[in-house]
Amino acid sequence: MNAPTIQRAAAVVLVIAAATLAGCATPAHKENMSAVPAAAVRKLPYSVRVETRGGAETGALDSSNVSNADLKAALESSISTSGLFKSVVQGKDGEYELTVTVTQLEKPLFGGAFTVTLETGWSLVKSSDRSIAMRKAIRSSHTATFSESLMAVTRLRLALEGAVRNNIAEGLQAISALPI
Repeated sequence: MNAPTIQRAAAVVLVIAAATLAGCATPAHKENMSAVPAAAVRKLPYSVRVETRGGAETGALDSSNVSNADLKAALESSISTSGLFKSVVQGKDGEYELTVTVTQLEKPLFGGAFTVTLETGWSLVKSSDRSIAMRKAIRSSHTATFSESLMAVTRLRLALEGAVRNNIAEGLQAISALPI
């Protein structure tokens, strides 16, 4: 065999080995992204409608992502659990509208410990007069270590879920501090 043939064969073996070790990507689980802020939150006497943007579905050959639907479900669950707003409503009936937009998601390609960094834009608007109560960029991260899972795809998903959970907790804390 000549050198180019051996190199091509080695490349094919490496690609197959990497695909086998990597496994299949799984999306972030909404149940694992729900958060309760570390500090006590104020109980606001208003209803809120939640909208999410910028998320992405996890493709078969893609790494873990967070979808808009799962991010919305995690936000709604976190708001309900924390009691920040009196209720979470669907449609256009909320006294406030909370929009959370994923603006940046940084994920590692390989490593023993995976750190995912997430940046979102939070916008809270009063429905009646469209006044802006809050606009804030929130950057959060979370690291999943080799001790949490031997599988790289699982560590990546755990890091993503943790980054989202931290982001939600920080966002709800920021809303709680508003003079509304």
